[in-house]
Amino acid sequence: MKLFQIEEPDGSPVDADMPGAAIGIDAAGRAAEVAVAVGGNPAALADRDGWPLDLAVPVPSAPDEAWRHLFEGARLRAERALARPVSHAVLVAQPMPDAEIARLHAAADAAGIALLRIVAAGEIAAGENRACAAAILAEELMPRPEAP
Repeated sequence: MKLFQIEEPDGSPVDADMPGAAIGIDAAGRAAEVAVAVGGNPAALADRDGWPLDLAVPVPSAPDEAWRHLFEGARLRAERALARPVSHAVLVAQPMPDAEIARLHAAADAAGIALLRIVAAGEIAAGENRACAAAILAEELMPRPEAP
């Protein structure tokens, strides 16, 4: 019997202390959209064939579990598409009271995502893809690892 060693494409293991990717989530409509940006170039992320995710956006006053479910789904969609962990996001949402914003941060944390910022949908230019705009902002705000 032969044994095979499976490694990352570059041959090095993943550093568990490094932050994952940062994504943009547009939760200002009926269904959330997810995007990622690399070098300022955004791309919307879709579900893998045969693995659809329900990313219905809950109302702001929905239970925390509904929001956690949305963040988990957005993270899962991105991780499947990128084949790497996701740890941070910028969220686009309809304007809401500060108490609801605090609940969103808690729900995102419970789903393993640190919200870098919540942007009101009206702050994104008309005609611009909100998830892509959020992804570009997420890339800019993403914490950088410290140099050794």
